[in-house]
Amino acid sequence: QVQLVESGGGLVQPGGSLTLSCTTSGFTVPYSAIGWFRQAPGKDQEGVSCISLSDGSTWYADSVKDRFTISRDNAENIVTLQLNNLKPEDTAVYSCAAAGGSGSGCHTMPYAAWGRGTQVNVSS
Repeated sequence: QVQLVESGGGLVQPGGSLTLSCTTSGFTVPYSAIGWFRQAPGKDQEGVSCISLSDGSTWYADSVKDRFTISRDNAENIVTLQLNNLKPEDTAVYSCAAAGGSGSGCHTMPYAAWGRGTQVNVSS
């Protein structure tokens, strides 16, 4: 059974940091990329970052560039998203997903398997 489990969310003050982890298991066919997405109350889901499992290439949304960093540990099947200099507008449920297809970049791949998400609240 394919599973993606997020952890590391919580409450942090503006300017603070959090580390989110996505642990995958049960994949019988290799996936191509892991992406992080977020959805704030009343807003559409948006892509935050992703990483290709083959060459390590990454993509970031403009709103998080220079603040968030994605990395992977293929041996442990964990993808980490480091969130720095957090802002109130980063408050959302953060979910990770696995892409099984291909594309010109990990942000163009189809994401088919999803975790349940972890809540990030940025507030003073």
